[in-house]
Amino acid sequence: MTSRADPSVDTAAEADRVEAAAARRLAPSPALLERVAEVRTELVRRVEEAARARSSPLVRALVAGSAARGTFLADRLDVDLFLLFPSDLPRERLREEGLALGRAVLADPETRYAEHPYLRGTFEGFRVDAVPGFAVTDPSRPLSAVDRTPFHQAWLAARETPEVVREVRLTKRFLDHLGVYGSEARTEGFSGYLVELLVLRFGSLRRLLAAARHWPVPVRLAEPGREPPRLPEDVALVLADPVDPNRNVATALSRRNLGLVIAAAAAYLDRPAESWFDVRRPSMHSRAEALRHLAERGTHVTVVSLPRPAEVVDDTLYPQVRKAARAVAETLARAEFVVLGVTTALDAERVHVVLEVAHADRPAVQLRSGPPPGIDRAGDFLAKWAGAGARVLQGPYVREDGSFGVETARKERSVESVVEAARPRLALGKDLTPRDPSRIEVRALGDTEDLPSLAEALGELFDKRLPWLPPR
Repeated sequence: MTSRADPSVDTAAEADRVEAAAARRLAPSPALLERVAEVRTELVRRVEEAARARSSPLVRALVAGSAARGTFLADRLDVDLFLLFPSDLPRERLREEGLALGRAVLADPETRYAEHPYLRGTFEGFRVDAVPGFAVTDPSRPLSAVDRTPFHQAWLAARETPEVVREVRLTKRFLDHLGVYGSEARTEGFSGYLVELLVLRFGSLRRLLAAARHWPVPVRLAEPGREPPRLPEDVALVLADPVDPNRNVATALSRRNLGLVIAAAAAYLDRPAESWFDVRRPSMHSRAEALRHLAERGTHVTVVSLPRPAEVVDDTLYPQVRKAARAVAETLARAEFVVLGVTTALDAERVHVVLEVAHADRPAVQLRSGPPPGIDRAGDFLAKWAGAGARVLQGPYVREDGSFGVETARKERSVESVVEAARPRLALGKDLTPRDPSRIEVRALGDTEDLPSLAEALGELFDKRLPWLPPR
């Protein structure tokens, strides 16, 4: 996508002004930076003290990530504490020791799950994730997903200057404004590490965007012939991890989110404004507002609700949720419904797939095409549809193109009845597929409860317009 710059505005000078103002807003105060540094030091000291008290085999504790390098956004500050143990420690003992040390230093600890359990709690007013891992010596041979972290920390710390830190913050907020900052499975966006690597590669947000506005998808930033192996077919961006060339840093990024950034790059460079660095809240629609939109548009929304599996971590659950959404949408498309949009919502008990279709019902009559007369299969077609017991509304007859046709009554006409009939066959993901298909509930939006969890999903359906464009 391209946009047109205002010829009366010096866009470079305006971008300088906009980015300087945004950088001042985003920069943590000296007091906050000093406080974070104190907390990092004290947190490590307390963990090491707890490790000695229980004779724990802890090799090293460190705070890494944006809190360690000062590249954090003040409203998204989390302290990541890594507890590294010997590489030959059994995983069960790793979990036991990691959780024990986390509980020794964190207030209100809550057990979370990723590759293995970790703790989220608070320490002197800061939210902290205490994550166990292995103290490996070769980052290209990690034993767990977090084992490369100390190497990432050292690699970036040796290269980042105050100017780079400024540009990293600007880039994070720019992506956050678009809703694509974060590598978790729910977001499918840019990780903080990927942002820092991109800024180091291009030198600044603006130079990154100047390159991005012309990117084809997929984008290949790895050196020719040195791409990480086993790239998926739908890869969006390829950038080798400098501490492990076999790893693609951008694995989590979706093509949809990369495409949005490419479009936004052109729009920003042509018309820079401070609003690009504001926090943008997601659009929310109540059920009543959504029903008014449907009346205006003449369309229909159906909600497919599934039991939410217990104790399945988000990074495992969200890919299955997207798979379920695709399965329902493809089922409707095969049934000749025009699917205008599909999104999802989750609450404590249920997973909801929300779809907008052009029409609530299919035509009552279905035209079934047959072969032309004169070939062997024509006899089979006539035997099936011309007999006394055949349930036809019209035919068989010869169509204008010379082939046989027959008209029958549809069994399922509504969106809801089509999905209900397909429930036993839907490929929803191993954790989302209930043993009893009747637990998959299918309702028109007007027949659902006004659930808070649906508000953002309905906002996504009815507010798809590019976020930087003025409202209609």
